[in-house]
Amino acid sequence: MPGEGTVGRRSGWVVRAYGFVRTGGPEHEEFLDVPVPAPGPGELLLRVRAAGVNPGDWRLREGSHGTVPPAVLGREVAGVVVALGVGSRGFAVGDEVFGGCPDMVGGWAEQALVTASFAAHRPEAVAPEAAAALPVAAGTAYDALTNLDLPAGATLLVNGAGGGVGLPLVQLARARGLTVVGTAGPGKHELIAGFGGVPVAYGEGVVDRLRVAAPAGVEAVFDLAGGESLRAVSALLADPTRLISVADKALGKELGGRDLVRDRSTAVLGELARLVAEGALDPHVTDVRPLDDAAAALAVVESGHASGKVVLRIG
Repeated sequence: MPGEGTVGRRSGWVVRAYGFVRTGGPEHEEFLDVPVPAPGPGELLLRVRAAGVNPGDWRLREGSHGTVPPAVLGREVAGVVVALGVGSRGFAVGDEVFGGCPDMVGGWAEQALVTASFAAHRPEAVAPEAAAALPVAAGTAYDALTNLDLPAGATLLVNGAGGGVGLPLVQLARARGLTVVGTAGPGKHELIAGFGGVPVAYGEGVVDRLRVAAPAGVEAVFDLAGGESLRAVSALLADPTRLISVADKALGKELGGRDLVRDRSTAVLGELARLVAEGALDPHVTDVRPLDDAAAALAVVESGHASGKVVLRIG
């Protein structure tokens, strides 16, 4: 957890996990034998079936959030409840659940903690690998739409629509009756179009291409790319407060935008699982690997070339 090492902070039987022993590059990652964490108040201990891989994992390894190594990576998991902390209401030992890890660390392990208030029961129709992909990426997408609160018929620009957050955002926005224009590399255009978005190529001239794709203008921008790309597309907004960037928060603020406020609740996760079970949301898990391949899985995400969500199958 931020401010202290996550390996060995609680006693118990030893389980296998994957994390990092120093901050910095991937050369500091390794497999760890760690004590099983005891669930504190409001926490659940899971036997992990699957865990999501996210950009936040390599950023954590590089020193984000002040986490002190050695630490176990992993922000979201699905699994079976094996123990409950005080106050973890609504759950029982043996329940199949999914959720976010306390302080967004510790999920790449045979057993891991989740926060009960950011956990939900996994429907039988939703595979563990799909459920493990929901709390971070799809949860961010859901919260983005709640924050922007656009009326049906409005146009949303997703800057960087072809990734783990962008693809569920396109789907969820279309389900709310929004028109979605999404910037992405050419290799993601067919995928974005398949989910109902209007793909537009990155790079020089992007603003002109966006004006053609959205001749009536855009009411909001959700940015997943940052940098000069964000600066360019922000010019399309009449109201800069309709800009939210999670890729370049400082620049987003400079341009007049605002922060994303995350919900991280059981209610949101339950709704996302319902949408997946009904076929209304595809978390687009395209790469499932065993825990033994954790280094390679994280390398794919860190490269920025993942074609969808990457998930580790653990139990």
